[in-house]
Amino acid sequence: MKLLVCISKVPDTNAKIAFTNNQTEYDTAGVQYIMNPYDEWYALVRALELKEALGGSVTLVHVGTADSETIIRKGLAIGADDAVRIDADPKSALFVAQQIAELARNEHYDIIFLGKETIDYNGAEIGAMVAEYLDLPYISYANHLEVNGTVASVTREIEGGAEEVEVNLPFVVSAAKGMAEQRIPNMRGIMMAKTKPLKVLPPVPIEDKAVVVMYQTPPAKSSVKLVAPENMDELVRLLHEEAKVI
Repeated sequence: MKLLVCISKVPDTNAKIAFTNNQTEYDTAGVQYIMNPYDEWYALVRALELKEALGGSVTLVHVGTADSETIIRKGLAIGADDAVRIDADPKSALFVAQQIAELARNEHYDIIFLGKETIDYNGAEIGAMVAEYLDLPYISYANHLEVNGTVASVTREIEGGAEEVEVNLPFVVSAAKGMAEQRIPNMRGIMMAKTKPLKVLPPVPIEDKAVVVMYQTPPAKSSVKLVAPENMDELVRLLHEEAKVI
């Protein structure tokens, strides 16, 4: 099988959220970046499990600048065979999706994996866009995937339960919790990653349909007011006049 795994660089979950340049850019000062956990723990590991069971190859693709290569090498250390970095600083999900689609268009991958979303923007947009550009089926929020010949059986999360579907290869899938178990790269994998191919390609020119005008953080939470249990009239007044929920 020929498998493609899309990986993203995201701020560590403990990173401070702040903006600069008139609130138009994320302030990266002192921020440590990691591979998006949904890409690493679920999408990449499930792709590797399929390769180990059925044969084939796993390629990573990342749209980003040279400072992302440490993260890409981690994916290679976990077990991917090779990687491609599209040399660009992406400003939108649309840009990323079009770069991935252009790479995949002539490579004939059997499955294109992504995490269900990135932990910074939580947009869950890129998988659907990639599938649309390639005219492929798309299954989102998958937590189980098996392949039998040219047909895949996929279980996906839906509101209030789960849905089981079958889809013919090739297709695009976003992986959620339950798809696989996290793997930690061992020393042999880390050493081998240094020599695995990492190809750098220029981006294809596209016109972004939407651009960020400004970011802002949510308003700070107000202080807590404590009301004595016997003072129900005061509680009702606060809920009515200040919280405005009744």
